[in-house]
Amino acid sequence: MSGRRPEHVAPPTVYYSSKEASKYATSSRNATVQAALTERCLELLALPASPPVPHLLLDVGSGTGMSTAILSAEGHHVIAYDISPPMLAQASAAHGDRLVADAGAGGFVCRPGTLDGAVSVSAIQWLCVATTSEEVPRQRMKAFFTALYTGLRRGGRAALQFYPDGAAQVQVLAAAAASVGFSGGVLVDYPHSAKARKYFLVLTAGAG
Repeated sequence: MSGRRPEHVAPPTVYYSSKEASKYATSSRNATVQAALTERCLELLALPASPPVPHLLLDVGSGTGMSTAILSAEGHHVIAYDISPPMLAQASAAHGDRLVADAGAGGFVCRPGTLDGAVSVSAIQWLCVATTSEEVPRQRMKAFFTALYTGLRRGGRAALQFYPDGAAQVQVLAAAAASVGFSGGVLVDYPHSAKARKYFLVLTAGAG
């Protein structure tokens, strides 16, 4: 693969082939980074102590299940989805329910107010890129955030870590979330370090 960002190379259903999915799943560096980012997302969710775990969480763009495994280990019940069957095939069935779904088409649609929270690691930036001539990024973002807002209980949070391709993507994602009713916004960890800087879209659905 080239040095370009994955979302600029090929659609996720093409980029994450069986070979690429296996490579991703067996990378110790990926596991370390994913664990740290998932733990940070959990911290940002600020899940209430009452009722106690298990909370019902959604793992958006779950890939090979690294984040799902961590959430499950914390005692939560997890619904995980990803657009790539080869990536999902690498995940353990013991770590929650898995399904193939496209975030830009609404992703996993559940009964309103069902989810206690949602996390995502390195996925939502794909919504900003049209991978086919029929795709419209703004429409895909709206579909995703609308379904997510509907699925979360009022006061429920989403902590979505992403790698923006410039300030414009940060702004457009935050605006798309706000347009469907989310409050909150972008949080940047280590803002003064180009290497360590991490972006999170931390959102609350309705009033707490």
